Amino acid sequence: MRIARVIGKITLNTKLKALPAGSFLIVRTCNRGTLAGKNEGNAEELVMYDILAAREGDRIGLVEGREATMPFYPAKVPFDCYNACIMDTINFQPVLEV
Repeated sequence: MRIARVIGKITLNTKLKALPAGSFLIVRTCNRGTLAGKNEGNAEELVMYDILAAREGDRIGLVEGREATMPFYPAKVPFDCYNACIMDTINFQPVLEV
């Protein structure tokens, strides 16, 4: 699982009927500097499927690859990035460099 921040939403005019109610969000993955409040995160944006109703600015736990499709097994789903949780707080204290 990786930590990411929601930076946008994708609106579709149609979707597969097999998918549960949800939305596609644009997220930016976090790095150590982001969690320490020193930068804006990685230059990596992903499109993620979300059924937990995350909003712009929320920090989320992102699952990728085959693990992202397991909540929908045995149905086949057209994504490889899934929102596993919305984080209330993150307690991160980076180790000071000597």
